[in-house]
Amino acid sequence: TYTTDTKSREENKKTIESLYRLSVDVKKIRRLKEWVLLQDVAYVKEIAGILQEMGADETAVANILERCPEAILHTPAEINSQRALWQLVCQNEKQLIKLIEQFPESFFTTEYHENQKANIQFFQELGLKNNIITRFLTSAPNIFYNPVEKNKNVIETLQRNYLSLGGSDANMKIWILKLLSQNPFILLNTSTAIQENLEFLQKNDFTDHEVLQLLSKLKGFIFQLTSTTMQKSMLFSKNVFKCSDQELKQLVLKCPALLYYSVPVLEERLEGLLKEGISVSQIRETPMVLELTTQIVQYRIKKLSALGYDIKSGTLESLNGTKKDFEVNYGKIQSKKERPIFIEVAPIHIED
Repeated sequence: TYTTDTKSREENKKTIESLYRLSVDVKKIRRLKEWVLLQDVAYVKEIAGILQEMGADETAVANILERCPEAILHTPAEINSQRALWQLVCQNEKQLIKLIEQFPESFFTTEYHENQKANIQFFQELGLKNNIITRFLTSAPNIFYNPVEKNKNVIETLQRNYLSLGGSDANMKIWILKLLSQNPFILLNTSTAIQENLEFLQKNDFTDHEVLQLLSKLKGFIFQLTSTTMQKSMLFSKNVFKCSDQELKQLVLKCPALLYYSVPVLEERLEGLLKEGISVSQIRETPMVLELTTQIVQYRIKKLSALGYDIKSGTLESLNGTKKDFEVNYGKIQSKKERPIFIEVAPIHIED
């Protein structure tokens, strides 16, 4: 832990000179993390040397140190250990230095070195490919800070529940790996929270098969919710669509967003659709439209209207899906509109 009391401290001149020599923008560090410049001990030359050894050029070194100046407070031994650790999952040093340039904070967090090492080994044993583990290291580094036992616990809870919900032994490994690849943050939950959320779904009459279906559709994000928020969202949808419990269940299976989004989010999206002249019955028919933000819906309606497509009298299917899905639908409507009407006429005979 480094002191952040800046009032009585002076900047370390040696640190600043070393940074200037490396063409680092010291003003930027001063503005964002001045406390780094106040520390008595820093390893500027040494850390820059290690980065250069890995293949970083002068610009890359300067960029890394500007984005993550606390890198210079780690000892060369710590950074070399981290380098060896990340090399367990990187193809080569070229890939490693590229990752450090993009995600310096993840690489220079060395406090949990032993946990990181144990978790990398655990993920490899679990069957996760190295390229997925490197993605985790950069985009979800917190999961490596957990003791490996905690991560094992969560995985065991998921495996146990998958089997008790009717999943097969043969498919379990693929299911777990897919779930983790889609949402590594599952590992930040507790086993208890996972258990409670699954029990909530079962109490609301979702069959085991349907619970598994929801877990896959929601990519495990369901574990980041609480039974209270899910209950509120379901009640909101039930009131809006004026449906029975059984009908609500079918709507949730069709559009898990009704379970996942909080009431304020659903309310805002619903209002946005109603303002565009879309009816509640149209939304009930195609609830997936609630997965889109109000801005996206407005943009898509505008594009379709320009083609003369009236969203109020038609289906909402053409609004749905990813950006790519929408562009495909839009293209079909556009080509249908532009296609000339074919009138059959007698063939023309041309004599030689």
